[in-house]
Amino acid sequence: MKTYIVGGAVRDELLGLPVADRDWVVVGATPEQMVALGYRPVGRDFPVFLHPATHEEYALARTERKSGRGYRGFTIYSDQDVTLEQDLARRDLTINAMAKDEDGVLIDPFGGASDLKLRILRHVSDAYSEDPVRIVRTARFAARFSFRIADETLALMRHMVEAGEADHLVAELVWREFARGLQEAHPAQMLSALERCGALAKLVPELLPALEGEDSAKLLERAVRSGAVLEVRFALLAWPLGKEGRKGLDAMCERLRAPNEVHDLASLALRMQQQLRSAARDAPEALLATLKASDALRRGARFRSLLEVGRLAEPGAAMTLAAKRLNRALEAAASVDAGAIARETEGAEIPRRIDAARLAAVRAALG
Repeated sequence: MKTYIVGGAVRDELLGLPVADRDWVVVGATPEQMVALGYRPVGRDFPVFLHPATHEEYALARTERKSGRGYRGFTIYSDQDVTLEQDLARRDLTINAMAKDEDGVLIDPFGGASDLKLRILRHVSDAYSEDPVRIVRTARFAARFSFRIADETLALMRHMVEAGEADHLVAELVWREFARGLQEAHPAQMLSALERCGALAKLVPELLPALEGEDSAKLLERAVRSGAVLEVRFALLAWPLGKEGRKGLDAMCERLRAPNEVHDLASLALRMQQQLRSAARDAPEALLATLKASDALRRGARFRSLLEVGRLAEPGAAMTLAAKRLNRALEAAASVDAGAIARETEGAEIPRRIDAARLAAVRAALG
């Protein structure tokens, strides 16, 4: 029985990056032996165990054979006779197919270390084509490291899309990779890679008009520089669709199984574009109407994210002034004690008096 640290931990160490999680492969052991040594079984699809002390994952070496479409269309074989090289051969990219033994000796049968130096993402073997999630995952690695995708790997990705493999992607897995890619340092490179292999048209066809030209890349660059969260970055991608693009946004978020908070902010941003653009010169009555239409008084954090989307989407004096005025209007309106007014007023008169008090506060705040 031998254990090896594998995959991302080896890659990141060679890149000089912090290693957050470590995965291990065990060669020459059976599940019974692992349990006898105190490891706790947790794998559902193949034998994975948690170390009794560190709780790190230890997987028995395995091979995979394609037996159907999509992510789960595999027959997995795991036994004592599976070698480390056989296990590494089933991985996606050469930079993820390296290992180190217990003495720290690098094991690199597919040239991953060389590809790291060359800054290239290259598939290990034609078995790459058996898992369509790898298309999005490779694009995500391009966003993370700003590496070039090897010509032969991009050609294979394109062939997979043309063969219909992308039609069998599991939405939740696509969203996981897509969301992680948007949060990387170079998210526009993920979109570019997906566009070049044809996957973007399959996954988010509604975004294609918005992604033409350099505008989307510039939006995402601003988002990265500002440290914007995922919801804001996604809303920026959708921003060029405009108010008319809300139905397309709904369909896209449903297809991707995007979380409600992601869909919610993007939809709000499309609906409120004109109000954000006019807020720099709007009268207090219009500003209060904008606060009410965006539910800003109840959902202040979401409203502040909306203002961030506006400032990043259309940087300049007008949107900056609009955000300042809306923030001041929100603070003023929120300072009104609506509960006290409600206790002193009856029936249908309550909303009118609250609105009047809020409007007076907004007028005073804006001078």
